[in-house]
Amino acid sequence: MGLNRAGFEVRHADSAEDAEGAIRLGVPDLILLDWMLPGQSGIDFARRLRRDQHFREVPIIMLTARGEEEDRVRGLDIGADDYLTKPFSPRELVARIRAVLRRTTPTAGDELVAVDGLQLDPVSHRVSADDTTINLGPTEFRLLHFLMTHPERVFTRGQLLDNVWGTNVYVEERTVDVHVRRLRKGLSTTGHDRLVQTVRGTGYRFSSKA
Repeated sequence: MGLNRAGFEVRHADSAEDAEGAIRLGVPDLILLDWMLPGQSGIDFARRLRRDQHFREVPIIMLTARGEEEDRVRGLDIGADDYLTKPFSPRELVARIRAVLRRTTPTAGDELVAVDGLQLDPVSHRVSADDTTINLGPTEFRLLHFLMTHPERVFTRGQLLDNVWGTNVYVEERTVDVHVRRLRKGLSTTGHDRLVQTVRGTGYRFSSKA
């Protein structure tokens, strides 16, 4: 409830097995992981995530009643990005999550982005593929830039509105669908419209995988 009030979209899982099924429906921005879980422990689950190429870059915050230095070091050694000992305040948890996301979330920047032959240059504001220029409107350009710099992650329409349109702009979520159609139409000239994929019941992702 506290995370929802802070503006986060939360998916809850009661066990490592449930969590694995949930994250395979859409890669999360961050995993808040309890050390003590039924069945497989949180520390073992975190170790598995760090060996999986699809999830190894997802930041992890460990939650535990264990406060000894050795346990904290063990949690960080397996790849956790932060460690919070119970009891803790909701405000501290939110602050830790935001701090980890600031450290780990890639920013678009001014670097050229290239995926599967598709190139986007944010400085010259050009998109091309196979020496063919792809003409996009400014919103479609920003949408493509955001998706290309966050590949393989599933974003809801609300998340895309916040990141591409901005949190102070109030438009309907179906606006995203309109611009995705326009983006795909522009990319279809070179066959790259397949990279913008619909995830049924969730939103969209940018992926070179089928």
